[in-house]
Amino acid sequence: MTDPLSASLFEMRLQDIYRKHPWIKYEISMQDFVNLFPVRYKNGKPLKPEQPASVALDRDLFLEVLVAFKQSFN
Repeated sequence: MTDPLSASLFEMRLQDIYRKHPWIKYEISMQDFVNLFPVRYKNGKPLKPEQPASVALDRDLFLEVLVAFKQSFN
């Protein structure tokens, strides 16, 4: 079962992460950054985002994305 409220919360947290790291705007737009982490479901449960292959994100930034996901969906 999809949870639009949690998905929206995750998207807002991704936008906050984007704003927190001003260097990202030179690499990718905010909408494209959010689109790097689509919420996918398997058996009704959201799947943890994967490190995108198309954009090189440092480890700490990706960890922030994972924390935002966990906070949004747990």
